[in-house]
Amino acid sequence: MNLHDILFHLLNFAAPALGLAVLLPLLGRPFFRPQAALLPWWGQMLVNLVVGIAALVLGLWWLGRDGKMMGYGLLVLAVASSQWLLVRGWRR
Repeated sequence: MNLHDILFHLLNFAAPALGLAVLLPLLGRPFFRPQAALLPWWGQMLVNLVVGIAALVLGLWWLGRDGKMMGYGLLVLAVASSQWLLVRGWRR
């Protein structure tokens, strides 16, 4: 496997986390007050991306392979929880 293939595999591995990291802060704006957020939208995206990739790596380690529904469920739960914390969802 050459460098191009390795990069392609890593980008495809992180793509679900990147998709959730971009969509959650943007689509969540109508539901939460923007002034209640701890970080600006781009900061929320970065935090959600790091949490999402960590959840995918944990799922890969625990389950032994990528692409299982339990791993993606962990991704959704982790990123949604971090977004809820970032917008102070408990104060709503």
